[in-house]
Amino acid sequence: MRIKLICLACLFLLAACENAPFKLAELQSTTSLATQASIPDSISISLIQRKKQQAVIEATFARRTSPERARHLAAICFEKTADTAFMPFDLAEIALVETGGHRLSPRAVSSKGARGVWQLMPARARSHGYSTTDLLNDGKCAEAAVCELYTKLDMAQGNLERAKKYYCGQGPQAIMYMKKIRTVRREMMAELRLQNDILALAETTARIP
Repeated sequence: MRIKLICLACLFLLAACENAPFKLAELQSTTSLATQASIPDSISISLIQRKKQQAVIEATFARRTSPERARHLAAICFEKTADTAFMPFDLAEIALVETGGHRLSPRAVSSKGARGVWQLMPARARSHGYSTTDLLNDGKCAEAAVCELYTKLDMAQGNLERAKKYYCGQGPQAIMYMKKIRTVRREMMAELRLQNDILALAETTARIP
């Protein structure tokens, strides 16, 4: 009789354990650990990609201007796109198309009056809180360009390719603009592959005893 009572007690205890609800704190703790493990990984990958892009931009810019200025502008492309919807390449493509033929000069002025490395019209710059004089400053001009690109991204309903087209305008001129964007993008992607190959070769050589 005592054995049966003990068995029944064990069964009740087991059933109670199986039906016990999860504690919210325990569930949050488990979720938190899983999330914390994944977030740094994604951030690290993004940072590595962005740093690689910065190096590629510097090399590409250096074909149009001095090494010092190329390094300076590449750093701006990296910094001003941090914590935005854009990557350094996005800002670099616009600079290359807009003023790549003018040595990426901050004093470049278009026939319509667009100014700075990223060629913003003074009225558009003012709409984002920047003055015409600010466009002579590479950092501020880049900030204004990011703001303008966000405006165009909204117009393009989230389509970044179309947003870059709208950055120039519309019509035949915008179509030609996109062809130039794709050309400089291919140039940067070729540079990226070259740098990756050099890095892979260096790692292979380092492993050889």
